[in-house]
Amino acid sequence: MLDKTRKKSVVVIGGGTGIYPTLKGLKSYKDIDVTAIITMADSGGSTGRLRDEFGQLPVGDVRMALAALSAEVDNHDELLRELFLYRFARGAGLNGHNLGNLLLVALTDMLGSEVEAVKVASRILRVRGTVLPVTEDKVHIVATYDDGKEVEGEHDIDEPSSERHDHRIVQLRTKPEAQITQDAKRALSKADLIVLGPGDLYTSLLANCVVRGVPEAIQSSPAQFVFVTNLMTKQGQTHGMTAKDHIEEVLRYVGRAPDTVVVNTTPVPPELLERYAQAHQFPVEDDVSEVACNVVRADLLDTTPVVKKEGDVLQRSLVRGDAQKMGTVIYNLLQSKI
Repeated sequence: MLDKTRKKSVVVIGGGTGIYPTLKGLKSYKDIDVTAIITMADSGGSTGRLRDEFGQLPVGDVRMALAALSAEVDNHDELLRELFLYRFARGAGLNGHNLGNLLLVALTDMLGSEVEAVKVASRILRVRGTVLPVTEDKVHIVATYDDGKEVEGEHDIDEPSSERHDHRIVQLRTKPEAQITQDAKRALSKADLIVLGPGDLYTSLLANCVVRGVPEAIQSSPAQFVFVTNLMTKQGQTHGMTAKDHIEEVLRYVGRAPDTVVVNTTPVPPELLERYAQAHQFPVEDDVSEVACNVVRADLLDTTPVVKKEGDVLQRSLVRGDAQKMGTVIYNLLQSKI
């Protein structure tokens, strides 16, 4: 068991659905504190519409982190979590919106602060952990490609036009420049383990790392720095990139190489590979043996196919990590068992 005199701290950095299973798996361990630092660059779907209409920080990635860390003691907790994730599939103006997004927007209107809204939602859901926006600045991410073309907005980078499919991103930044929150900076400085990923490399992970102060906080933190590689490449973002390429990008933006890299070993089912291939997405090649760091290879895959919810207009991953498997690997790293 861990040292009972102080709960050890795990900070998970990311956004979207990528870090959901990691957070969900870690919350079952009562002897650790879990903090999620969430990107504020989301601009698609329900989140994008609400962001445009209300001028607030994006809420979708925060909603997913809150749901992942929410209590699961009884059926009431489960119903509340499902309600928070409920997406409207009809209704003028409501179609495509997520109830949790609307709740967070309403709380922000009432309290005058996105940060306070997240704290109140955390109490409603009896969250086991802490969810922190990486910045309170209202920003978009801007990607510069290898042909000099710039694309602004997470949604347009995440779901690029066909002319971007064969181009590489050579620079990512925020517009305007963003500053890390003091709470996020403090969490990183006190962490025992910092986990980056899994998730889309540029729009979910590095979108946090281009916020001013984040690289410096990770560099100076005494924590073990862990990078979890994504399962699949993504056209217009990481097409043709191997695991080593991903790690090199993390080093370039963070200024610190991961101490440990976690790689999935379970093959994606053939029928899902065929569907991915139609979108020119393929398994990330495991070539991390060439990287000078601790490498953990493990079965991380949730073999249950992801079912897209009615009313959801965004492209979603067909496979994701398994919560229990992800939680076990990260917890064992914290205990230095692997």
